Amino acid sequence: MSGDSLSDSTPAEGAGTAPQLPPLEHLRLERPSPGVALLVLDLPDLRNAMSEEMTSSWVVAIDHLAADPTVRAVVVTGEGRAFCSGGNTAWLASEPDAGVDRLRERMLPFYRAWLSIRRLEVPTIAAVNGAAVGAGLCLALACDIRHAARGARMGVPFTRLGLHPGMAGTHLLPEVVGAAAARDLFLTGRMIDADEALGLGLVSRVTGAEELLPSVLDTAAEIAAAAPIATRLTKVALQRGHSSVETCLDWEGLAQPITLATQDLQEGLRAAAEKRAPRFVGR
Repeated sequence: MSGDSLSDSTPAEGAGTAPQLPPLEHLRLERPSPGVALLVLDLPDLRNAMSEEMTSSWVVAIDHLAADPTVRAVVVTGEGRAFCSGGNTAWLASEPDAGVDRLRERMLPFYRAWLSIRRLEVPTIAAVNGAAVGAGLCLALACDIRHAARGARMGVPFTRLGLHPGMAGTHLLPEVVGAAAARDLFLTGRMIDADEALGLGLVSRVTGAEELLPSVLDTAAEIAAAAPIATRLTKVALQRGHSSVETCLDWEGLAQPITLATQDLQEGLRAAAEKRAPRFVGR
């Protein structure tokens, strides 16, 4: 399944018009089912390391998905045996004499490019099919949900390379697994397997390698079938968090009435009464 690019398929009838996708390198964007987008990191010979071409293509793809009203869920996975081995080490070592300011000018755009997936308002799922290391694990952490293949290994061994962690890892990892587990993983740099990751809450489901992507795509299809306005607002609430119960109630006191005023709520109530699947349209 290797290749440089793949254009979007035609959206489902009545779902809206998807924008045209520019060519991509080291990345594929596929549409496995209505409302679901699949991003495949496609540099398997380098374990899907974040090349400059892949990074540029990632920004293009995220911009494309953000502008596409037909998208209701996004899945990220890697081609071949790895999810993502992180930043390209050749790129990291390419300017050994550069000063701090120059290196900062390089790294911040790189971080922000990959973390741009967090600005998507639709739910995102990382299908961790193999090794997810360093910035590669941070990419998975930037997604809302993570599922892993049994045997996949994950870790943040930055200090073993002489590096401070990057790509918001010191925020994202404690947010997901808690402060104590994050200290363990960052300060030891050890790799963990999918079963330990499940116990830590780093991933929410572990399956066999062959079942991983079909299982994740089924989950994404379930999300895509839910009411899109309610789903987007719920994702925003969970991602931003609340400093107190009162700030939570302030948000919910606005967001829940928005959904109460939608046609989708009426459809959901009718479907529940008629014991059938609802047909949500996003209005």
